[in-house]
Amino acid sequence: MRHLQQPMIKSFPVSTILGAILIIVIFSVDYFQLELVEIFLLFAAFVIVPLVITLLNYEEKSTLQRNIYTAMKWFQFPAALLALASMMSSKVWGLEGTSIPGTLSLGWLLLTLLLGLYGIATIALHKRKIAELAIGAGLVYFFVGGIWFTLYQYQWTLFQANPATHALSSVHFHFSSAIVPIFIGMLGRIMTKKSWYPWVVAIDIIGPILIAIGMIFSKPIEYVGVTLFACNIAIYTTYLLTYLKRNPLYKQAALFLILSCLAFYTIVVISMFYPLLKRRLDLTILDFIPIYGALHAFGFVLCGLIGWVFMVGSMKKHAPVPGGG
Repeated sequence: MRHLQQPMIKSFPVSTILGAILIIVIFSVDYFQLELVEIFLLFAAFVIVPLVITLLNYEEKSTLQRNIYTAMKWFQFPAALLALASMMSSKVWGLEGTSIPGTLSLGWLLLTLLLGLYGIATIALHKRKIAELAIGAGLVYFFVGGIWFTLYQYQWTLFQANPATHALSSVHFHFSSAIVPIFIGMLGRIMTKKSWYPWVVAIDIIGPILIAIGMIFSKPIEYVGVTLFACNIAIYTTYLLTYLKRNPLYKQAALFLILSCLAFYTIVVISMFYPLLKRRLDLTILDFIPIYGALHAFGFVLCGLIGWVFMVGSMKKHAPVPGGG
């Protein structure tokens, strides 16, 4: 067990560990009178985004990307603290109705802008590599999530959508919209190329836009986007499990990636049995939202990111040395 924990600790920066501890405190202490959607946003700010930045650490970078990466690395934790202060000022410190929560949220907006710029640079640098397009698009979607977060903190109305919709849109873009393209892009880097892969990436980029439009304007469009997105994740998880079975060398990565896939399948099963559970146990959709959210955020997204960090780290470690004998 000690042999397993030591590489795990070394794989993640101190800011990620501190962020995880802080999120546990926020979940546990009554002083933080935050809504569930806000806690998930903070989880993204303190844990998910730094893991994404850690994942990008293993890439070959252009000079522009190295400069952006350095800025992201050093600004992430202060930006997350500003996001926390923004929420606390509107929920606990009695500053709702002022411009202070929105102004404080601009720090997180800037951090997501850096992620978006890094994503655009990735796409520009690898114009013909479809996997890099997916990863770049996912990073750009973080910036879209940052915009929705700032709109929520300013309590502005956009497209006749209320601030609560802005918060849900921000969660959507910080988790599914950003993370799934990154996962599928990471898979594209290691898989044997298939003719269907570009279609998966295309749907992966279009799906979040359909979902966002549907959340504001049209439920049927949202359902189409969600269905396409879920099918994409099913393809990703199925192929990933097959790859892990054929390549048993990456044990740490496999553990977390399998847990990530199982979390997704659990969500699917619960969704299928939701009508029955609703009738038998007298439950509403509000009772299931925390379950769905926890399985997605802590299961699919968190375990998946940890698994991919281990995967790319192991591949770099075992890569042949140029000029080696």
